[in-house]
Amino acid sequence: MDAPVQSLRPDLQKIADWITPGSRVLDLGCGDGTLLAWLRDHKQVTGAGVELRDEAVIASVRRGVNVIQQDLEEGLALFSDQQFDTVVLSRTLQAMHHTEHILQEMARVAQFGVVSFPNFGYWPHGLSILAGRMPVTKEMPYEWYNTPNIHLCTLRDFEALAQQLQLSITDRVAFNRQHEIRVLPHWRCTLAVYRFASSHSS
Repeated sequence: MDAPVQSLRPDLQKIADWITPGSRVLDLGCGDGTLLAWLRDHKQVTGAGVELRDEAVIASVRRGVNVIQQDLEEGLALFSDQQFDTVVLSRTLQAMHHTEHILQEMARVAQFGVVSFPNFGYWPHGLSILAGRMPVTKEMPYEWYNTPNIHLCTLRDFEALAQQLQLSITDRVAFNRQHEIRVLPHWRCTLAVYRFASSHSS
């Protein structure tokens, strides 16, 4: 019997909803392969993952997920133009050194890109800064001196960059913890998930 949709984290469930059955998916920073394994089993997706951490690569392989061990900062030169239908970068964008480059590469290798990132515009962050401290939350659980998050942004920041890079945003979902937020998402959401269409796609 198939596992229920609820076996996925809410943000991954939303990403899965955007994936066409039988399509080709590339998951950048695929972690333990949870998303790709679910898409394979429930949507007959042909998928591949890119992951750097040894333990995550091993976990992906154990799930039967095709995974390449590589640093995303080295780019996606291994993949040809429009090789995939959708490329996913989940909760990793804020840790990338070359943000513009990875987004441009996502647009090159797939018709659609999906990214998610913590929203620095979440209103308690502003209160924390007013109190003289960098915010520490569930979505951003690190202290300023040990955080991997080097390019934090708000929803409007990302939308402005997407426009600059000629990426057409087709969908946006905002979450506060496990719950979808529709009212005042720029202030109230902790995690944003975007889907964009590549200008390279026909």
